[in-house]
Amino acid sequence: MDRRIKFRHLEAFSTIARAGSLKQAADELRLSQPAISKTLKELEDIVGAALMERDRSGARLTQQGEIFLQFAEQSTAALRHGLRSVRSGGAAAAHLKVGVLPSVASSLLPEAASAFASGNPDTLLEVHEGPHHDLTSRLRAGRLDLVVGRLGRPQTMQGLVFRQLYAEEVVAVAAPGSPAATVRHFEELDAFRVLYPPQDSAIRPLVARMLIARGVPLFRNRIETASAAFGRALVLSDSNTVWIISRGVVAGDISDGRLVQLDIDTGPTLGAVGIMSVAEEVPTPAMRAFSGELSRAARARIGTRTAGDGH
Repeated sequence: MDRRIKFRHLEAFSTIARAGSLKQAADELRLSQPAISKTLKELEDIVGAALMERDRSGARLTQQGEIFLQFAEQSTAALRHGLRSVRSGGAAAAHLKVGVLPSVASSLLPEAASAFASGNPDTLLEVHEGPHHDLTSRLRAGRLDLVVGRLGRPQTMQGLVFRQLYAEEVVAVAAPGSPAATVRHFEELDAFRVLYPPQDSAIRPLVARMLIARGVPLFRNRIETASAAFGRALVLSDSNTVWIISRGVVAGDISDGRLVQLDIDTGPTLGAVGIMSVAEEVPTPAMRAFSGELSRAARARIGTRTAGDGH
């Protein structure tokens, strides 16, 4: 490796790639915008290729940048992991940082986190919720130890390994008494406001492919969001709104009668939910313990659903 490449180059590059903006990345790293721009330019000069395109709308990876990002994030993650191991004397990490997608945060995680905390009282568990692309970028950069959620697009899974816990479908829900509650076909939803998964969500391509296969155009009256809090609040306050979302996010609401699931076939959206970690990274005892609790919670979840379905 070229000895001129420093940690600050890789950290700046990875942060800009994740933020999509030099200004936002500079704020995150507590640098001035000229300083982080200079650092990126230094890295590009050393590599001998343009890694990003910059304009008023932000910063975007070039083809060479996409390739280099995977290895830059793996390098910084390995270094951070090594430092943590040295400082802890090779013992179990005292701090476990887990990223979760909304569907897991409201369903599988509470049980697993509670069991983990009881069995590992000396380990601080830190939980971050966010969109798939952001969480996997932070995982590769070493800012998270594990990510739990849906299997994403191939380009978001570079440098990561995925261990499936269970499969989950996407559903359409509305408030009880909503005129949408009797809808049975996706094309009928065009008469309502639709909360739709945004571009960076893991379920967006699944929903899009299903609509295309059924000849249903993208809904005109839609709001794109990945916010569970916003989605729940709007659906409950506006009977003219339908929410397309992973079942795990609203399973409790459906069970308690706060929301009703529309009788629409969403079978093609069934997708894997699991644990993501950095490829070739040796898991710490805390990572293994937390993964074990997630597996136990997932088995219990599947057993409960099967019993409830009468199968």
